[in-house]
Amino acid sequence: MSIALVGDIGGTNARFGLWRKSRLESIRVFETASFENIEHAVEHYLHSLAHDRAEISQMALACAGPIQGEHFRFTNNHWHLSRSSLCRRFSLSRLVLLNDFAATALGVTHLGNVDYLPLRQGRADSTAPIVVIGAGTGLGVATLVPASDGTHTVLAGEGGHIDLPLGDDQEIALWREMKVKQGRVQAEDVLSGRGLLQLYQAVCAIERIEPRFTSPEAVSAAALAGDPGATKTLERFCIWLGRVAGNNVLTLGARGGVYIAGGIVPRFASFVASSGFTYGFSDGHRMADYLDQVPVWLVTAEFVGLEGAGIAIDSNCGK
Repeated sequence: MSIALVGDIGGTNARFGLWRKSRLESIRVFETASFENIEHAVEHYLHSLAHDRAEISQMALACAGPIQGEHFRFTNNHWHLSRSSLCRRFSLSRLVLLNDFAATALGVTHLGNVDYLPLRQGRADSTAPIVVIGAGTGLGVATLVPASDGTHTVLAGEGGHIDLPLGDDQEIALWREMKVKQGRVQAEDVLSGRGLLQLYQAVCAIERIEPRFTSPEAVSAAALAGDPGATKTLERFCIWLGRVAGNNVLTLGARGGVYIAGGIVPRFASFVASSGFTYGFSDGHRMADYLDQVPVWLVTAEFVGLEGAGIAIDSNCGK
């Protein structure tokens, strides 16, 4: 029986699994920094398995960045790949590459009720697009467009690189602080791991607070523990996430709803649920009536991108 190797490769972690009979198994997670290239990471994964490598004739990789042509360079890590050399090295009959958030969006279509939490109540329009957005090493955005037969077409994009939207004087002040240091400020310059730390540093500068924390994990943990500067930072992070999500709904007509995925926000699910996310999403907006019925869910499933890579194998998605 042919088995597919599936991977979900972001800036920090590479997740691998086997796809057999439309189910995931043998999942492993490695740090991308531990390997010189993707070939070495795949070799390491295969050596950890008891399976006969000859059984694995197909591979689907969800990759952070735009997918085009023979060569691919990952957006937020040092890896790059050649399609033809990867196929030769692992004797593949088929290699599928797709954007990592396109894979996440595909995985969302197979979520069970235990795999997500409601963040914002509403009434989803089953005929309208769905936005999938998530913060990790970067900010990923993809869209699901429903078809009449119940399936979805995935639109991959680079929505994390849009300009950061500004909605009040506090955000303008924070934007100015960040712009001085880096120039043009993109959405993922706030809505990502490194972005959370940059936002904390900007908050501290404006509030004249001595920065105490040097990693995004420390900032979010301190916010949950009640540190004033970290709490202000995480609250603003959630508001900005709401703004970007709401703007995507307006751009795409995505009244089918919004799924928040990625590795960061599930770590503080209770915080975001009671935060200003909804304020950022629609409050005070001239299109608030349009946005008010759009539901938002938080994806808690851990390997939704791997699931999506497997679905791409089954449904001939990707390139």
